[in-house]
Amino acid sequence: MAGAVEQFSAIYQRACERKGGEAALQALTSKPLAPARLAALSDSLLLAELTKKVFQSGFVWRVVRQKWPGFCELFFDFDIEKVLLLSDEMLEQRAADPRIIRNLNKVFTIRDNALMIFDIQQGAKQEVQQGAQQEQQSFARFIADWPTDNIIGLWAYLKKHGARLGGNTGPYALRAIGKDTFILSQDVEGYLRAYGVFDGGLTSQRSLKQIQQQFNLWQQQSGLSLQEISQIVALSCGENYAGMQR
Repeated sequence: MAGAVEQFSAIYQRACERKGGEAALQALTSKPLAPARLAALSDSLLLAELTKKVFQSGFVWRVVRQKWPGFCELFFDFDIEKVLLLSDEMLEQRAADPRIIRNLNKVFTIRDNALMIFDIQQGAKQEVQQGAQQEQQSFARFIADWPTDNIIGLWAYLKKHGARLGGNTGPYALRAIGKDTFILSQDVEGYLRAYGVFDGGLTSQRSLKQIQQQFNLWQQQSGLSLQEISQIVALSCGENYAGMQR
């Protein structure tokens, strides 16, 4: 039976004990980028990270890394405007190229997600022309400005407007980019279910809102980023053995 959800200090202490102390735990965690640094990234870099996570989903990550130079070569280092000029036939030709992972459906997502980024850029440009803001908004700034106390809203945006960015793919892409987000890994999900934070399907809107509320509470208690909290919760439970003597 689920009990009251722990204060984050108790979770932190248990993670320290499992991993060999506070210094050892901190060595296993990482921080997101500051919003200003994230906003300064190029949109081509963000498209590259989205693409990498799409291809890594359900596949061997090591193979994706090995073939990554081929992706950069065939897709113009993920220049948004150049990618959008690729026709269906051009994408089909690239999907057959042995320099990349030959998955036609995933190759088409590169252009689809470039279009999502372009639409955000164009929407911001129209606002600039109407005097609604002073500078054109990039996709990177759009991501950086999204409030982390509703990070599940950004997950939903990527799922709706992007291609193959549902499930954990979108959150993992955001983590790789440097956006502060929690990840619903098996260990984190196991903890949240054990303590009754949610009791429905993991991806239902009701469950995600309950999970977001719990992470917001832990953030108020700890002052840490969602990323650090997520990692510490995972390291405090489950069958992960990083840093542990076995």
